[in-house]
Amino acid sequence: MAALRAPGGCPWDREQTLESLRPYLLEEAYEVLEVMTGEDGELHAEELGDLLFQVVFQAQIRSERGEFDLRDVVGAISEKLTRRHPHVFGDEDASDPEAVSARWDELKAQEGKGGIEDIPRALPALSRAAKVGKKAAKVGFDWPDVAGPLSKVDEEAHELRRAISAADSAAIEHELGDLLFAAVNVSRHLGVDPELALRAATERFLDRFAHVRDRLAQDGQTPQEVSLERLDELWNEAKARD
Repeated sequence: MAALRAPGGCPWDREQTLESLRPYLLEEAYEVLEVMTGEDGELHAEELGDLLFQVVFQAQIRSERGEFDLRDVVGAISEKLTRRHPHVFGDEDASDPEAVSARWDELKAQEGKGGIEDIPRALPALSRAAKVGKKAAKVGFDWPDVAGPLSKVDEEAHELRRAISAADSAAIEHELGDLLFAAVNVSRHLGVDPELALRAATERFLDRFAHVRDRLAQDGQTPQEVSLERLDELWNEAKARD
């Protein structure tokens, strides 16, 4: 990386900044996410290498400014993991994962970190909403069970319908956001990651849509040329395959 950034190195690498690298970091993280649940270990290793390259790249830019280098990055995470695992590297006990999580949060709080305001704004909206709800629940701001957020979904759906009836675009956006946030709270109570759940739903939609499109193509038709009843029939046919 130092050679790529040095005089006479790669023109593209030399002109990159921390700001210009932002989209590449996200892209590489999502590509790792894509292969994590697959069976191709070689591809997983390759994608992790691409993600690691982004870490090395950013560290090199900071190193050129005399701020830190990659050794500082590795040293910092090593020290943090040691500090936050006193049941492994110290004399504390932890009987189960829940106790470990509680102690981790306690140690973060002692460091002045881990508050609800520390949740990164750059997170995907669904993931950030889930983390906000989880943090609020830890201080008692929550329903006792899933019935609460489910009721909230019904309430927000009703308010969204009223906003739509009033043709109030600002209220529609507001109420739709509230409905999505309520749905995220349902997912949290059920122990479901909303980001992964929506990703899976999107993939199901794409698969079923492809079935509808291909079935119509067999008859020389397109979705625009047939009735909603026919589309619904083929959609149900696609669902039955699942």
